[in-house]
Amino acid sequence: METALLLAGKITELTLIVLMGIALVKFKLLKTENSYPLSVIALYLISPSVMIHAFQADYSPEILDGLWLSLKLAVLFHILLIILGKLFSRLLKLDALEHAATIYTNSGNLIIPLVMSIFGPQWVIYTSGFIIVQMLLFWTHLRLLICGSGKVSWTSLLRNINILSMLCGVILFSLQIKLPKIVDGALATVGSMIGPVAMLVAGMLIASLPLKQIMLSKRIYLIAFLRLLLIPMILMFAVKLSGLAGQDAHSRTVVLISFLATISPAAATITQMAVVYKQNAAKASAIYGVTTLLCILTMPLIIVLYQWIV
Repeated sequence: METALLLAGKITELTLIVLMGIALVKFKLLKTENSYPLSVIALYLISPSVMIHAFQADYSPEILDGLWLSLKLAVLFHILLIILGKLFSRLLKLDALEHAATIYTNSGNLIIPLVMSIFGPQWVIYTSGFIIVQMLLFWTHLRLLICGSGKVSWTSLLRNINILSMLCGVILFSLQIKLPKIVDGALATVGSMIGPVAMLVAGMLIASLPLKQIMLSKRIYLIAFLRLLLIPMILMFAVKLSGLAGQDAHSRTVVLISFLATISPAAATITQMAVVYKQNAAKASAIYGVTTLLCILTMPLIIVLYQWIV
């Protein structure tokens, strides 16, 4: 219950920042398209800083075991998410964007600041497993899902700054190479901005959405129900049956961090790819906006159920 309350408080803080982003646009101080520079800063500077700093940890068998566990959980969760996404796509006749929203979550932008605030910065390293697997699937499975066809862009994947920063962090951790304190301090300071910047961008994007149309769209609420409630509950029982959460306290926290990544809103990357590949970007943005706003209620609820059941 304590974790759920902390989570609710932190999500409320981040939601208030979303509202600030909306206000900036609504009061015509900025335009929605002005969110692009902030997105660039978050993608190319803040997120890599977070990951490199997270791997500046002293080596211990416990940390290594936790990293392997987070990676195995990431693979397991994504296999289940892809299977469930395919199943619901057939049963409910979901289009490509709706299908993608059931699978891919906003794990990096939301989970990293939540983990930093609730568990502490030393636990951020365990978000890397989920993010690495998801990043690989963004540029393979998700891209093919939205495009409908085409070749996998391995070049884009290998040049992705977030993948490169994680690989850099892993190498530094493996060789126990410590960055100068001034450099690591700068990375930590920049990384601490990930939550506010990501939520401001979300608010600026949401501000441009046709709210009346969204409020009347039962389809978007169906996707929100799948993404935020039904699928997380299925994954929760999968964790229970696997017995992974019944280990020591450290492993239980790693499992909870990985599970948190599966119950977050639809990925912002879906909207970005919808724009790039000329799909229905307005619909993708609406799903992203609605799930982002509703997660303030659903994520604490799911965690309460998780701690009760698992």
